[in-house]
Amino acid sequence: MASLFLERLMPRRARKLIGGAVMLVFVVFYALIAMALAQSRPLQEAPALVQSLGYVILGLAWTLPLMPLIKWMERPDRRA
Repeated sequence: MASLFLERLMPRRARKLIGGAVMLVFVVFYALIAMALAQSRPLQEAPALVQSLGYVILGLAWTLPLMPLIKWMERPDRRA
């Protein structure tokens, strides 16, 4: 019941605005954490192949937690 109520109060445009702000904040904090991990001693002292794999994982890992948010933002509006 609450979900239906929120759907009517929050059109797709509002969800995109809120989702965009949340994504921006998340990516800023994630970038700081990823930079710290990339400069950490274990990754810096690892062989080149392990370093490359670590950078690829750190570079792409931010997408996984944001996928539910993106799906929520793109959900079509309900017709009354």
